[in-house]
This record gives sequence, C-alpha cells and structure tokens, in this order.
Amino acid sequence: MTLPETGYTPTAEERASLDAWFQEYDAHCTKADVERMADMAVFPLNLISDDSAGDGRSAQWNRGRFIDTMTHVMGDGTADITFDNTRTPVFLSPSMAVVFTHSTVTTADRTHDMTYADILIRKAGTWAFQTMIQSGWGDNL
Repeated sequence: MTLPETGYTPTAEERASLDAWFQEYDAHCTKADVERMADMAVFPLNLISDDSAGDGRSAQWNRGRFIDTMTHVMGDGTADITFDNTRTPVFLSPSMAVVFTHSTVTTADRTHDMTYADILIRKAGTWAFQTMIQSGWGDNL
C-alpha cells in the first residue's frame, strides 16, 4: 500500500509511541475491558459509518454511550477472543494520525474480518482515539 504524501514523516519515537498505544488498547479489547478502552479516547467521540440503505451516517458519543454500546458489542470479557491486527498509520503531524486497520477477530465459533480507520490525536505525549470510522454500523449510531 502506497501511503499518501502528507508532508510529515514521523520520527521513530512517534511511530513507536503509536504502536505501544495500540498494543495497550488491543490488550484491553482482548479482555473486553471497556472502561480502560474508554480511558484511551477523547469525548465526545466522533463515529462515522454507513447504514443499510447505503447512506453515510455520523454521531457523537459521550463516554457513557461508548461504554454501554461497546459492552454490548464486546461482551463481559469471559469469551475467548483474539485479534490479529495489521495497522497502517498515516501521520499528518506529530500529534495527528489516521490509522487504517485490517483486523481478524476470532472467537470459539467464528472468525470475522473487518477493515476500519481511526483518527488519533496526541496530547501531552499521550495518544487517544477521537474518531472511529467503519462501514456497516450506521443503523446503530
């Protein structure tokens, strides 16, 4: 995949800090620790998707809506679930990145592939996701 030219090339430290952030976030996802996942976001959180009619949809969630929805989606953490993620970050600056993710989610009874993007911002040296973009969820926004 050829990345778009943004005029900014991240340093090794910036790339490593983003990778470390995702490693921590993925660990919370594996345990369905939605509270910790929420700690890694900036609210209100922007969500962009499309609905079953093919129309683009967007919403802003507060922390409570994120926790309620993600708890429903992720379950209570007792299920055996693994994520195999391949991420392609595009840095716009030292404090903004758009990250494209291809994820294979495996549970005891099925495997599901999905591709999505997140927009992350870095404040006071810490990354946080601010916008989540994934098709197919618009009817739930």
